[in-house]
Amino acid sequence: MLNALKTVFVLVLVAQASTCKKEELNISAPECILQKIAAIKAEAVWNPPAKVYAYDYNGQKVYYIPARCCDIPSALYDSHCKLICNPDGGFTGKGDGKCADFFEKRTHEQLIWQDERK
Repeated sequence: MLNALKTVFVLVLVAQASTCKKEELNISAPECILQKIAAIKAEAVWNPPAKVYAYDYNGQKVYYIPARCCDIPSALYDSHCKLICNPDGGFTGKGDGKCADFFEKRTHEQLIWQDERK
């Protein structure tokens, strides 16, 4: 009986811990985007601080992570975290050229997360 109570207690603690982590982000985004945010949070603070935006682009919901510095390109992902393109940044500042119309055609901007760490 005591072992059963210990098991239930441990399961409740695990469930609460995982719930708290998801509530902390309070973001409506695919799990793979939440994982990208968690990975960014595990790094040192970017300069400028990291942000993740959601847009509608070419008939789909996409997620844009702006360039973090210098020659590092931005990234545009679909809802399955497949990299669509690098709209800007990189050595030329113009990205990889695969979605040169992104900034003109994107709509419904929504900032879904920004790093508030100092």
